[in-house]
Amino acid sequence: MSNLVSVPKNGSLANSNSNQNFPTLSNWLDDIFNRDLPSVFTSNFNTGITLPKVNIKETADDFTVEMAVPGLKKSDFHIDIDNQVLSISTETKEENEHKEENYTRREFGYSSFKRTFTLPESVNDEKINASYNEGILSILLPKKEEAKQKPARSIKIS
Repeated sequence: MSNLVSVPKNGSLANSNSNQNFPTLSNWLDDIFNRDLPSVFTSNFNTGITLPKVNIKETADDFTVEMAVPGLKKSDFHIDIDNQVLSISTETKEENEHKEENYTRREFGYSSFKRTFTLPESVNDEKINASYNEGILSILLPKKEEAKQKPARSIKIS
């Protein structure tokens, strides 16, 4: 005979014959920490860069990678290609110090991300170029001549 154990949504184990109506210390603490905090407490948290979203477009002549990363400068980006792997990364550090008569406030900020993409063999990695305009990083990946799609044509029967 086996003893069945129910697993509630919070992940803690509970015996199936325990009194479910009586809150345990563990359940009480879970309720406190899983509540939504007022925006006053969360407004200054996690202001760093999250992993940016990417759009990839393919045409007959090239691929275009577009990444939305507003608030950065061109010099913040590091774009590398190594062994058919394209890497896009950034790292920003910020330090502010505010001094007044009775106190000093120092704030530090650090944010970074790195995205990597394996390039298809059809990409001409010698002609890759990038631009950054109005918060959008665009990387143009031209295709090799032999990989470009040729236009359709009609063949006459002789």
